[in-house]
This record gives sequence, C-alpha cells and structure tokens, in this order.
Amino acid sequence: MPRVIKPEEYLQKRGEILDVAQRLIYTKGYELMSIQDILDALGISKGAFYHYFASKQDLLEAMIERMMHEMEKFLDPIVQDAGLTALEKLERFFGSVASWKSARKAMLTQLLRVWYTDNNAIVRQKVVVAGGQWMAPYLLQIFRQGIQEGMMDPSLGQNEEATRVVISLMMSMGEGIALAILALKPDASETERQACLTHIENLVLAYRGAIERIMAVPPGSISLFNLDILQDWVLEPDVPSPDSQPQPG
Repeated sequence: MPRVIKPEEYLQKRGEILDVAQRLIYTKGYELMSIQDILDALGISKGAFYHYFASKQDLLEAMIERMMHEMEKFLDPIVQDAGLTALEKLERFFGSVASWKSARKAMLTQLLRVWYTDNNAIVRQKVVVAGGQWMAPYLLQIFRQGIQEGMMDPSLGQNEEATRVVISLMMSMGEGIALAILALKPDASETERQACLTHIENLVLAYRGAIERIMAVPPGSISLFNLDILQDWVLEPDVPSPDSQPQPG
C-alpha cells in the first residue's frame, strides 16, 4: 500500500528540493546542474524527486514562482496602502528592493558572476519574463491611481503595452548596472571605481528620464535607484573569503 504523505510534509520536502536546486544554480549554473546532483545532496531516490517535480524544467518554473511570491512581500503592502500617492508607492517599492539587496550585499556580490554566465542564461531569461508578467498588474494599478491624482499620462491606464515598456526599461537598467559592476575587477583602483560609479549614475539618470517622459510626470519625480546605496556597492566592495560559498536567502 503506497504511503500517504500529509500536505504539510509534502510542502516541506518540496521546499527542501527547491532550496537545494537554488543553491546549485548559484554554485554550478542551471545548465550544469543535474537532477542527480539534487538527489545526492538530499539523499533521495529519483522516484522521490519525480513525486514532486515532473522534470528539471518543472523544477525551474516552480523555483521562479516561489521567487515571485517572495517579491510580493515587498510590493503588495505598498500597492495596497491607501495612504500613499502613486509616486510614493513607486519610490517605496524600489527603495525596499534596494534596501533588501544592500542588506545582502556580500552574498549578492558573490552570486553576480555566476548569475551572468552562459550556464544560467536560460534561468535568467525566464526570471526576467516571469518578473515582468508578474509586475505588470501592480504597476498598472499604480499608474491608474496616478492618473486619478492627475499626475500621470491618462493613456497609461488603458495601454498595457505602455506598462510593459516601462517594465522593460526598468529591467534593462538593472541589467546595465549589474554588468557594469561585473566588469569592475576586485583590485580596481579608486579612479576606476569612480569612473564606474559615474557611468552607472549616468545610466540611471538616462533611464529615469525616459520613464518619466512615458509617465508624463515632472523631471525628478522618481529616483528608481538609491544612488547612496550604489556608491556603497561600487566604491566599497565586499571581498569574499576563499572558502565562502553563496547561499540562497
């Protein structure tokens, strides 16, 4: 007679598999990670794995879905706060994300180089697509509030494509920042770091101006990125120890 697994036990074991897969993607890359790697790490059989996930692709999609649920903890309370204006909601959201990243600077610095290797190209693209689809309804709600407040272009409330354009610009800016930091060598001089910082600041200002024009809001209405936090990342890098391993968090 097959063993009956309780719902809470099922979710716990499924979460353990996702945790291991996330760590392996960070340390090996999605393409190089195998199901056998997961089995070895957890000491489970292949049959046990397939009880929770139909394939490696199914595992990846579940991990991305979990990441989106984690992001909701930052965005949903802000979007639903009736005491905030639309522009304040945009600022609060991006400020929360920046603070979350800053608190995990050492870990994320280690992950950056792994994340942008060819071995993570598939998962990286899927995260971008899923993130954009997930974020669109929230931003559209903020835009419609901004229209009601007389602060944003009325066409944003009816045109979901315009919302996707804004999301695309935001994600492109984020990738540009990441690649600029990635190109900076650990032993870079102060002059090189200052040049990198200036480049990233100009990048942020360019994207901010483009997004503000789409929204039809006054220049300087949104920041998109905390430049003080940016200075901390570029001018004061964390140097990981040789024994350190990236961990999900």
